[in-house]
Amino acid sequence: MSRKTIILPKGRRARIGSPWIFSNEIRMDEAAKAITPGSTVNVRGEDGREFGTGYFNPKSLIAVRLLIDACDTTIDRDFFSARIGRALALRAAFYDKPFYRLVHAEGDGLPGLVIDRFDDVVTVQIGTAGMEKQLDNIVAALEARLKPKTIMLRNDAPSRALEGLDSYVRAAKGEGARIALEENGCRYFADLAQGQKTGWYYDQRDNRAFIAGLAKGKSVLDAYSYTGGFGLAAAKAGAAEVVCLDSSAPALALAEESARANKLTIQAVKADVFEELERLIAAEEKFDIVVADPPPFVKSKKDLEPGAKAYRKLAKLAAQVTAPGGFLLIASCSHNIPPERFAAECAAGVTRNGRVATLIRSAGAGPDHPVHPLLPESAYLKALVYALD
Repeated sequence: MSRKTIILPKGRRARIGSPWIFSNEIRMDEAAKAITPGSTVNVRGEDGREFGTGYFNPKSLIAVRLLIDACDTTIDRDFFSARIGRALALRAAFYDKPFYRLVHAEGDGLPGLVIDRFDDVVTVQIGTAGMEKQLDNIVAALEARLKPKTIMLRNDAPSRALEGLDSYVRAAKGEGARIALEENGCRYFADLAQGQKTGWYYDQRDNRAFIAGLAKGKSVLDAYSYTGGFGLAAAKAGAAEVVCLDSSAPALALAEESARANKLTIQAVKADVFEELERLIAAEEKFDIVVADPPPFVKSKKDLEPGAKAYRKLAKLAAQVTAPGGFLLIASCSHNIPPERFAAECAAGVTRNGRVATLIRSAGAGPDHPVHPLLPESAYLKALVYALD
């Protein structure tokens, strides 16, 4: 069957150069509506101009996600192998060990696809109907490029429902999902089947290294610790005391196991972070370094106002347990809160109790999370570090 074509009408300003084309930018006639979600399509203007090859979902606000700027391109194993090869070459410029995000969706020219690499184990996360249809080609390309021992499919993100996709976690190759990984000279353990997202958050690697550089001889509170990313890096760097705070017992168990593997000492505290911060404030306990890296408070645009208030409250409480002369890191992985709004809420919270604060670092994810230059939405991570008097 010949490939369908999506038409961009005259007078409509398509996002030229961006991999996203919205439903109100195309001719959404009956023929287009009848195309099976996830189908590979050509995209052309009414004048015949080529916009490229992509995949289409008539039920999605982002109707087309372009893969390449030429029509009639074959999207097969070789296409994915070439894109993964390009991604590998980029990572080789930054990392000497095979622990990183290998594919970061649009940033690596593969919208809807995220792949994390843990040496000979990879996790694949698919978020769109178009990529779901390419799963066999993706797995085959990974085999051709890496020959991994295990390929774990973590296709259980709630956002898949918006694409009409079901939720599942399974191994496409191999078995077992509990792995060890290395980051910044520290050894960690992760559960790729039961853990959050793909099992590990490589996006905070550089921010963990920055905090570790401040930690020698200091007391550190790692709030929303998950499996101890910040806390263990600080302990490895010589922190005098590290408290890892999280509401997940399995995550804290992995943090404690990682501490033992590194011959480090941490204190794991299972509690609601807001409640524990209130308790620490009442007890007048303070830490030289406080890290607050919560799950997304703004999961969708409708959550912006309550989520923004939550970030402000978190900043206020975290600042109250930060010792004079100490440092506070607050992060957000919510792409639905703009950087300037996040910064404003954090600043309001940090200074609410009369603290004098200086912003010393504003950062995002590392270079294994490349951002499409015409798609700033893909730069989701925001991390602010304050020095507090």
